[in-house]
Amino acid sequence: GFGISSPSLTRDRLQGAASGIYRRITDGESNIDWESQREIAAEYAESGIAIDADFNWLGAYYHNEKFGGVGIAIREKYNWYSELNSTTSDILFRGKLADVFDSLSIAFNGDTTKIANRPDLSSDTLSRVIAGHLNNPILLSELTNGSKIKFSWSREYNFGYGRRILGSDSTLAIYGGVGGRFIQSIAMVDFQSDDDGAKLDASLSPFFGIDYGHANGLSNVATENTGLFPDITGSGFGIDFSASMIMFNKLRLVGAVNNIGNVTYTQNTYSVRDTLVSSVSLSGLDDEDITQSVDQLLSGGGILSLNSESEIVVNNAANFRLGGSYDIVKQFSVGVDIVAPFNRNAPGSLQNAVVSVGGDFRPVPWLQLSAGYFGGGIYQHNIPIGINFILGEGAYEFGIASRDAVSFFSENANSLSFAMGFARIRF
Repeated sequence: GFGISSPSLTRDRLQGAASGIYRRITDGESNIDWESQREIAAEYAESGIAIDADFNWLGAYYHNEKFGGVGIAIREKYNWYSELNSTTSDILFRGKLADVFDSLSIAFNGDTTKIANRPDLSSDTLSRVIAGHLNNPILLSELTNGSKIKFSWSREYNFGYGRRILGSDSTLAIYGGVGGRFIQSIAMVDFQSDDDGAKLDASLSPFFGIDYGHANGLSNVATENTGLFPDITGSGFGIDFSASMIMFNKLRLVGAVNNIGNVTYTQNTYSVRDTLVSSVSLSGLDDEDITQSVDQLLSGGGILSLNSESEIVVNNAANFRLGGSYDIVKQFSVGVDIVAPFNRNAPGSLQNAVVSVGGDFRPVPWLQLSAGYFGGGIYQHNIPIGINFILGEGAYEFGIASRDAVSFFSENANSLSFAMGFARIRF
């Protein structure tokens, strides 16, 4: 599954961001000139953007009436959230050409000259700029005030067990469950700047190939990936607890607390010093892919001055859920789900509670149609839909879905998503 959402950006801009991410994965090229950089930076400024992707490598489940149910799953999870002030957006996208810089250093025939930064500079002059300068340096926290980037990429090895504790489904039954996971993290960035100052915790796999530069004297830099898959930078655990009630085989009520735990990072672990920013030598982003801004933040010649850390411990993006469903008839069920974060500042966390309602309809035994509504968090008004095909009396299932059908029909849609399941087999 993949989804990208913003309350401020249009469908076309979100498509551009998604295409940029795809080009980065496939090593495709994208060239945008400095004027396009200016336009994109302005549109991204102060726009909260959430990106979520997940992939199930493997899942299996077994249930027995006496024993209960046990399941395992290996899952890849990618979560991004960013919100930038106008100056930070301009620097990330345009680098040394950002409007905040008073003067520019240009190199011509081996000579370096400093000129004023003006909007009427020719493209030939701009192509020779090697750095942008602030005549009066500004503290990082003042420059970036109001900006945040929360990013996590992890692989989870999940285990869960649940069973009926007492009663009967036909009258009243109580179920309980517990789950756990071993987490291997590939990337974590937690950057936030506000009136209290600028804060950064970061740990990224050498897979990202970030050039941290030489001047900062960082001690635990690893820029070469050692294997076929991205190297792991941290590991940890998460625990889930849940309870549910079933009445008359029709009504279900459920509550759960998910992903309590933390991850300890030990490789490429850095924090930030709130120092004066006087110059930037980076060129800015060459694509609409906002996730490249991590490279801009951490690379040498940017706006951050990094500190090496021996380890960083980060709490998981835990949440709690309340939900219920009712089987109106055998072919039609409706439900409601509320998900809220414990700490929205944790990397990968929801920003606010999300409320969902929906229903499943099976007009024939081999077809399941799903639709609903959800809103909250940074989401506007989303209409998720899904189509699932059930073959061999339930032996095999596959289907497709979207978290927002509106995005396929409206130019003003604020999210794009696609999900596919192609190999659910039941014995």
